Amino acid sequence: MKKIISLVTISLIFFVSVTKAQIERGNLLVGADIANFQFSLNSGGNYDISLEPKVAFFIKNNIAIGPYVRLNISGAKDAGTDIGYGVGLLGRYYVNDTTLNLLKHGRFFVEANTGIEGYNPAEGDNTNGLGLGVGPGFAYFITPNIGLETLLKYNGIIGFGSSTTSSALNLSFGFQIYLGSEKAKAVIKNP
Repeated sequence: MKKIISLVTISLIFFVSVTKAQIERGNLLVGADIANFQFSLNSGGNYDISLEPKVAFFIKNNIAIGPYVRLNISGAKDAGTDIGYGVGLLGRYYVNDTTLNLLKHGRFFVEANTGIEGYNPAEGDNTNGLGLGVGPGFAYFITPNIGLETLLKYNGIIGFGSSTTSSALNLSFGFQIYLGSEKAKAVIKNP
């Protein structure tokens, strides 16, 4: 029994320290949000699926910045195809408070982004211009280097088109790979 308790204790210490190690300065986050359920805040709501690859470099412990690309393709019954796109920078702050992070292998975070974005529906108003987004998320580390994530984010576009603004509330799911600084340097040198 003592051996089992010792093994469980060592495993918990290892996973807690590994979770903290993955969001330290010098590490790299690579992944994508692969499913996105959008509830439109504009008239004529819709459902869509998107792909949003992202790469972020941890400039400080718990803080990462990097580029993202977004491609949305959606449709509705008896309507054409809607296209959404975006490219820009994102920033993440991982909450490092043990009272908030109830699961030992998980971390809450806040993500914000800005970039050039557009929403061009088959019918209705289109908007292209400055895209802004912000929202909370949660990363659960299924292994020391792989995190499953969910993110609830407000996305808005301010610009030009037949409508000067567009906004939506997005719930997305994805996964990220967290590379240590040595592996990140090797990936950058030899893609």
